[in-house]
Amino acid sequence: MSALSQEQVRELSEVRERPCLSIYLPTYRAGAETLQNPIRFKNLLRHAEERLVRMGAELGLDRRDLDAFLAPARDLAGDAEFWQHQQEGLALFRSRSLFRALRLPESFDERAVVDERFHLKPLFRLLGAGGHFYILALSRNRVRLLAADRDSVRELELDNKVPRSLTEDLGEEEVQQTDRGNTLGPAARGRAAGLIHHGHGAGDHDIKEDVLRFFNRVDDALPTLGLDRNAPLVLAGVEYELPIYREISRWPRVLEQGVTGNPDLLRPEELHQQALAIVEPTFEEELRSAAERYGNLLPKGRASSQVEEVVPAAHDGRIDTLFTARGAHFWGSYDPATREVRAVSDRGAERNGHQDLLDLAAVETLLHGGAVFSVEPAKVPAGGQPLAAIFRY
Repeated sequence: MSALSQEQVRELSEVRERPCLSIYLPTYRAGAETLQNPIRFKNLLRHAEERLVRMGAELGLDRRDLDAFLAPARDLAGDAEFWQHQQEGLALFRSRSLFRALRLPESFDERAVVDERFHLKPLFRLLGAGGHFYILALSRNRVRLLAADRDSVRELELDNKVPRSLTEDLGEEEVQQTDRGNTLGPAARGRAAGLIHHGHGAGDHDIKEDVLRFFNRVDDALPTLGLDRNAPLVLAGVEYELPIYREISRWPRVLEQGVTGNPDLLRPEELHQQALAIVEPTFEEELRSAAERYGNLLPKGRASSQVEEVVPAAHDGRIDTLFTARGAHFWGSYDPATREVRAVSDRGAERNGHQDLLDLAAVETLLHGGAVFSVEPAKVPAGGQPLAAIFRY
């Protein structure tokens, strides 16, 4: 499965048709516990079906329509092979025109939501700021790319555009040299050349040139994988080779420190442990700096924790940074034509067709290029409020 991308979230967020069914499920990856995965999924699906039956007349769904709507999810529930190959969590989305089942490196609370749009807030720990990163393990024998957050890691499947090893890549390079010079600026070429020439002899020089070409090919392939290029990238590899990749890479956030040594000897969990120690200070500093900016801008009218102000600003693309509290909800509705936010406090808000306005604000912020921090409630810098926003203007 590919990593969750902003493009996927955009596709899901643009669906506006009733009903939209969203199901979130924590899943077991191995052992006898995997047998519980489809059972718990069927329970959630049954609860969703009960609600859809109650809403049948309102939604214009008769029994035949309902069976057709639920058929892809029911088929998935009976696919034993599918349930044997899970990550930390499953997110499923179904509308009349779309069906998506995403195996993701994030554990979710069990939840089934039926609304006029998909419920996406649980995904923001994977896509928002300060939470997820990538590990690129580079050796001459093997290339691995891993997606990680603070709690989990998984190895991503690489397509045939990514060279798997230096040996595999050299077969093609000997026939046709890669014209990397056309894509590198003079300064980058000079720095990379300087690294290559810092060798110990002609043979060493040749292999470093091969490594450079190999790394160029890997770096060229990364943009084709649908990754979140705002996330930090931690390199893992032999110490003297990591600066070569760092110099030529066009990834926006390659961290200066890397996991050094032979990465082929490390399991994903071991790479994750070492890489997390490198990236954690970056996350904490980003969160601390954003919270400090919020405090400085609040008296100037450039920040707010009022849902009535934040939701219209998010819809307009005015939010630079948004903090949302994990597990919190704020039910209500927003009318873009009148710019009116209506909050409801009754426990039946979700059943009565209202939407989570925190979810709405986060989706709109992401789609307009803003940063979203999904944090523990105590880390929202707004004195107990479920959200806080910094405005662009």
